[in-house]
Amino acid sequence: MKTTDAGRGPFFILFLTFFSSSSQVSIAAQNTITSSASLSSNDTLVSPSSTFELGFFVRGNSTYLGIWYKKISIHTVVWVANRDTPLANSTGILKIEGGNLIFGDGTTVVWSSNLSKTAVGQPVAKLLDSGNFVLSDGGDANSDSFLWQSFDYPSDTLLPGMKLGWNLTAGLNRFLTSWKNDDDPSSGDYTFKMDANGSAELILSFQLRPLYRSGPWNGLRFSGVPEMAPNDIFGFDVVSTPDEVYYTYDLLDNSLLSRLVVNTTGQLQRYTWAEQGSGGGLWSLFWSAPKDQCDQYSECGPYGVCDVDRLPVCDCVKGFSPKSPDDWYLRVTSGGCIRKAKLECGGDGFLNMPGMKLPDSSKAVVNSSMSLEDCRIECMKSCSCVAYASADIRGGNGCIRWASDLIDLREYSDGGQDLYIRVPASQLAVIEGGNNGRKRVIVIVTVTLASLLLLLGLGSALYCMRKKRKNTKHLKSLRTGSKERSQDFPLTDFDSLSAGNEISEESRKEDFDLPFFDLETIVIATDNFSDANKLGRGLTAVALAGLTAVGLAGLTAVALARLTADGLAGFTAVGLVVPREDLTFR
Repeated sequence: MKTTDAGRGPFFILFLTFFSSSSQVSIAAQNTITSSASLSSNDTLVSPSSTFELGFFVRGNSTYLGIWYKKISIHTVVWVANRDTPLANSTGILKIEGGNLIFGDGTTVVWSSNLSKTAVGQPVAKLLDSGNFVLSDGGDANSDSFLWQSFDYPSDTLLPGMKLGWNLTAGLNRFLTSWKNDDDPSSGDYTFKMDANGSAELILSFQLRPLYRSGPWNGLRFSGVPEMAPNDIFGFDVVSTPDEVYYTYDLLDNSLLSRLVVNTTGQLQRYTWAEQGSGGGLWSLFWSAPKDQCDQYSECGPYGVCDVDRLPVCDCVKGFSPKSPDDWYLRVTSGGCIRKAKLECGGDGFLNMPGMKLPDSSKAVVNSSMSLEDCRIECMKSCSCVAYASADIRGGNGCIRWASDLIDLREYSDGGQDLYIRVPASQLAVIEGGNNGRKRVIVIVTVTLASLLLLLGLGSALYCMRKKRKNTKHLKSLRTGSKERSQDFPLTDFDSLSAGNEISEESRKEDFDLPFFDLETIVIATDNFSDANKLGRGLTAVALAGLTAVGLAGLTAVALARLTADGLAGFTAVGLVVPREDLTFR
């Protein structure tokens, strides 16, 4: 496949004197570039709604032609024309000559649109509100008529409406490349590309080594990015035709600003702009990848499944075992897993694994019109087919079939999709039997625990009822025995008194480091609060001598009461025992 990389690097060094033409004028007050109007170092182009601005910026001792956001407080560059061929001084001019955009310093051209097909009439360059810098014939706004556009040659940033992927007809591959560092926009080591082989998926790489994979597109999202579920902020799409294969996204609210960037450390980061008032704001991180151990490409090797909710995170597909048990024990899992039993071809079955990130599909076969059942049949017919899945989960249509090792598998508790892996029928029976056995064990354990809890609850309730009944009988006997001894404090409401004003042992210990006694004991010890035992009376307490009956002579019982018309019905403590000499009455 022929790849066009126009606009990315130094395609030629051209020595010209085109800037000496007296016909070139400054466009400081305009928003377009024409054959008669150039852009100098002190000028900029601004998009119609003033969202984006194009001009020159300096990093170190180098000058670059770029695009950045105009309205926000943080200078954020989203595109660089001459990232790998910086201008050595700050004096630069951008102009149209020979139907091409040309950028240089007056003698040396460091960047050009490098078009072989140029405008028939009057070429015009303009910066659009989308952030796309376009060259068209006569300013034609139809995107199909653009002679050249910056969206075809991204830097490190993907803006809404940009295409990440292949124009197969033109052999043009649009992909992101990180900056070398935060102060150097030249091409770094990290790229983010569309893999058009098999089922469309995105790959983040360090140089040529894959680091992270999105998983195949399944009609709603990439199977390895559950966060891409439909929402009110973004609209995601993948287009796959004989002419194009690309990923794109749009903002459902045009008032928002968002960008997807590959940073200098190899992180994919989606940001949204958050206003902070008084003209300030910040870029808020909305999503990033890779975010955990299981996002690392092929973390568990062939036929290994990664799950961050499990320790260790790697396990083998059922019916498989570690290729190197010793390495696996040491958490060196890159060797993956191998089958416990060979496939039988005609007598095999399929193990359904739900919630899966589908394996690397670069060698998979895709049929978008086949049903899932027909997909199973086709896979069964071929002894080399090891797995299949639906290519579009919206209706269960489409077919992806794998005939090579399954690499970069991941299991999600929420997300992913069904993957059907071929296993020998003998193994499938063991696996399904084991699954059914585990389900039975779970049911038995659950029912047993529920029964035990129910019996425990009933036992506690019966114990409390019996204890309450016993206490009630005891209080009734106290009422009967003490009624003749005193008429000043008739005990006619002990039931409500004891039920409504109990104080826990724990709270007693927190408040006082003193012994406590229940109401019945104090009633007996004070002869039913007889006046003969009264020592004194305060605003909220009555002190009585006694308690000799329980072996505590010399101590005084203080019955705290709310002195109301109901007498002792307002008890706030059933009994507090203090040394008699500590009592003070007013």
